[in-house]
Amino acid sequence: MTVLLHIECSPRKQRSASLEVARHFITRYQQNAPTTTLINLDLWSLDLPEFEGPVMDAKYAGLSGTALTVEQETAWAWIKTLAAHLHAADVLVFSIPLWNYTVPYKLKHFIDVVSQKDVLFDFTPEHGIRGLLHHKTAINVYARGLDFSEHGDASAHSMDFQKPYMEAWLKFVGVTNVHSLHVEKTIMGPDEDKASRHKAMDEALTLADRLT
Repeated sequence: MTVLLHIECSPRKQRSASLEVARHFITRYQQNAPTTTLINLDLWSLDLPEFEGPVMDAKYAGLSGTALTVEQETAWAWIKTLAAHLHAADVLVFSIPLWNYTVPYKLKHFIDVVSQKDVLFDFTPEHGIRGLLHHKTAINVYARGLDFSEHGDASAHSMDFQKPYMEAWLKFVGVTNVHSLHVEKTIMGPDEDKASRHKAMDEALTLADRLT
């Protein structure tokens, strides 16, 4: 049985281009693989911990090999519970709008919280850093106001810190089978927005068929 985790990174809900395309992919994937278990993680309704106090102390106690206090153990268990969603999933779907040329702060917050040693990666002097998320497939659905593609506006493409960031982070935590779907030019008028959404939705269906 496949576990598909959808991490919703947009607060726009029904108006969101990234969510619309992601849901098209997920619906087709479930149609092709009916035993798939779907888990939705909405970062805008999730109580993400601040990375300070006992959580920060637990991190550095772990790095130094010091035993954690009860308070630190409790704080660190919260981190591991959040990361467990990623470990349990076979397929990761991220619906990601572009905010200020990069990812929304809620997604950055989530990544900063869960990307910890012995949680999503390990480190030894002999082997260096190694990601712990193995044998997983990621689908990143990107929505952007302008044309940030390689064939689009050159000045916009050079300011794309959304896709490179996501791909670098996924590689860091061990996910190398990564696919991208793009909705470009969402602020260039309703016709451009609609056409780009439909193109991306068609690509989402094709990708779901290929992966199931």
